[in-house]
Amino acid sequence: MPKGSNAPVPTTALRVEVGWRSGPGVPDADASALLLVGGKVRSDADFVFYNQPQHSSGAVRHEGKRTDGGRVTDTLLVDLARVEPSVETVVLAASADGGTFAGIPDLYIEVRDEARGTVAARFGSTGATVETAFVLGEFYRRQGAWKFRAVGQGYDSGLEGLATDFGITVDEPQQAAPVAPPPTPSSQPVRLSKVTLTKAAPSVSLAKQGGTSGAMRVNLNWQVRKQFSGWGSKRGRAVAMHADLDLDLCALYELADGRKGVVQALGNAYGALHQPPYIHLDGDDRTGAVASGENLTVNLDHTRDFRRILVFVTIYEGARSFADLHATVTLQPQYGAPIDFSLDECTVPSTVCALALITNTGDDLVVQREARYLVPDRGVSPQRTVDQVYGWGMNWTPGRK
Repeated sequence: MPKGSNAPVPTTALRVEVGWRSGPGVPDADASALLLVGGKVRSDADFVFYNQPQHSSGAVRHEGKRTDGGRVTDTLLVDLARVEPSVETVVLAASADGGTFAGIPDLYIEVRDEARGTVAARFGSTGATVETAFVLGEFYRRQGAWKFRAVGQGYDSGLEGLATDFGITVDEPQQAAPVAPPPTPSSQPVRLSKVTLTKAAPSVSLAKQGGTSGAMRVNLNWQVRKQFSGWGSKRGRAVAMHADLDLDLCALYELADGRKGVVQALGNAYGALHQPPYIHLDGDDRTGAVASGENLTVNLDHTRDFRRILVFVTIYEGARSFADLHATVTLQPQYGAPIDFSLDECTVPSTVCALALITNTGDDLVVQREARYLVPDRGVSPQRTVDQVYGWGMNWTPGRK
């Protein structure tokens, strides 16, 4: 589609992909959506992005990133049938992280019918220079039907400038200060900050990011492209995936009083959020069809009760190693900036990967990126392997789920 043109779209569930070509030195980008009435949001809740991934109406959800064959896509799911009648426009935007859009090649937005997999609209945005945010397109109502317009309007003020232009109240960065009780979610301005852990900068303090209380969700999403007879995505793409592939998100914990244990689906050791160990596994996805991946929740109201937590993932069945698996780990504190990182390519016959080590340093928890593939010795379970490497000192017996 040329810039400024429009096309009809079905009033149904749509998959909106913002994509670009990856490579050395290419900045990251993040997709977002704003639901507008009279050209402005009604409240900050009408802004859907990585820190606020779902609209209360269920009409828009930020699904997240995936990498495949040198391309990166960040996805929004939009169900136009669920958009409230007062909302006239759903703006679809992207913001650059670590550079400008001049350094992000082959940027495009594509709208697909989620059920049929057909392309309803596609717009390639070109000619970027100093822009750090773009409105790429928008859905708008016209005579009782929905249309998509290719916009291509850039901002040199980043996601903050784009958000405030549509009426969003943005949280100002704060200097370190004594920790105060967090405001209620409804009174909080939108936080645009996020932290990406790398080999060069592998750790971060939760307190410095505002994550001092409430629930913290630890999410693992993955995608497999080359193994076995069919390939698919943990995010539920409508393509064939090996039916037996089963990855399990787990956590070893050590509490301040010396108690140790594991939270995992194996043995139905799902933990508990409001009593020890204050860690809960939300569920066990055995099919690869759950859009949100696998999740652990940590109760940060009990920071002082933790000594250390090791989050790891095992292959329960369906694969002999993590080779050709692309995975992203996100830690989302209820009141702080999200922390994310990607796993490196696996080049060893590993069936267990240590993801993140969370350590109590006093009144704070520090998150350390591990991203460490481990190779169990013959006859040694993945759990026992992690225990031995990180010195947990637990006794293990066979378990089932």
